[in-house]
Order: sequence, then C-alpha cells, then structure tokens
Amino acid sequence: MWQFVIDIQRDVYLGFADHIKAFASGTGWNAFLGFLPMGIAFGAVHAMTPGHSKSILATYLAGSSLGMLKGLLVSLALSFTHVTMSVVIALFSLPLVSIMFGGTGAGSSPILESVSRGLLGVIGIWMLWSALFREPHSHDRQQGIIVGLSAGLIPCPLTLFVMTFAISRGVPEAGIMFAVVMMIGVALTLSGVALAAVFFRQQMVHMFETRPKLISRLTKGLQGASGAVLVLVAVHELWWR
Repeated sequence: MWQFVIDIQRDVYLGFADHIKAFASGTGWNAFLGFLPMGIAFGAVHAMTPGHSKSILATYLAGSSLGMLKGLLVSLALSFTHVTMSVVIALFSLPLVSIMFGGTGAGSSPILESVSRGLLGVIGIWMLWSALFREPHSHDRQQGIIVGLSAGLIPCPLTLFVMTFAISRGVPEAGIMFAVVMMIGVALTLSGVALAAVFFRQQMVHMFETRPKLISRLTKGLQGASGAVLVLVAVHELWWR
C-alpha cells in the first residue's frame, strides 16, 4: 500500500515540476492553474504516509476533553504550521537556514524537530501533573492550538522541495500556490484523524455515562497516558538527537 502511495506522490510531484517549468517560461499559466487542484490530492495522500504528527494528534485528542470542532482546530493549526514552515524556510535564506540547522538529509531541520518535541514534552508533563494532582477539568482551546502549532513545527520536506524548485525557476508564486492547495489536502487527512480520535473518546465515555466515578477515572487515565506518551516521544527524539 505504501508503495502505491509513494507512486502517486511521485507522479503528482513530477507533474507539478513540468507545469512549473512551463509556468516559468510564460506559456503554461492555464495548464498550471488547471493542474493546481491536484495539490489537494497530493497533500491528502502525502499526509497518510508515516510522520506528520498523526499519532501525537490522535494521542492528545484521545486524552483531552476537546469536542469535534476544537479537535478540528487543532488539526488545522498543525497542518498550517507544517506546510507554512517549509514556505518560510524556502523564502527566507534557505541555504543559510539549512547550514544553521545542520540537517543531514533533505528537508531535515533538527533544531525545529527538537523544539517541537521539547514543547510537546512540556505539554505532556503538564497533562501528567493534571491527571495526578488536579480535579477533572476541560482543556481550553488555547492549549489545543498550542499542541497543534508545536507538533507542526517540523517542516514538510515535499513542500520544501517544490518551493525550492519554483524559486530556482524564478516563480516563487507558483510554489506558494502549490503550498496552499497542498495544505488543504494535508488538513483533510489530519482532520479525519482528529475526528476519529475525538469520536473514539466520546464513544468510550458514552459507554460509561451512567457511572460518573468510572468516567472521571477514565478521563484522568486517558489524560495521564496521553501525557506520558508525549513525554516519552519528546525524550526519545531529544535523546537520539
């Protein structure tokens, strides 16, 4: 299945490369704009591959008390940050930033990855502390947005590749247009993950709604488990760095 997904990504990416070349030559405006919606499919498929903080998103929402709408906002914040970071890096001194970050692979940004996982670790510690020592309470939307922004700090390598290619051809606007439509696709996939996580938690709580003490323990248990997972992810990533 992954090979099929990879093949789709490659075909769409090569298609965009050809259309960006034509766009740069001034002869492919209509063709490029007509092909642009494929970026949505590209982003949705790309977000299905390993990475993109899907497990972190699902873990956090399963252990929080956020509803469907606020869960969607968290996934949108993650999607926006994930793609936008690549655009910012490409537009503002890509070579200098790459040297500063010291990445060993294409699209690698160890500093941003460490900052992202460090912030998630802090949030995980807070969730653990809340589960152990505080009364059950509702998470506010701001905390969820912070989780989304923190998890999305790691830039999207494929967006970075397209932006770099477009800039090298002298048409950064083409790369930005691609990034926007790709962001929509990424958001669709991550929103699906968010809704599934919230739905799972709500169904679990609904099963025990006649037993309030069990609900309280379940909520605190999920919150504590989510916090522990975030801390472990942060420690693992930072330790191996």
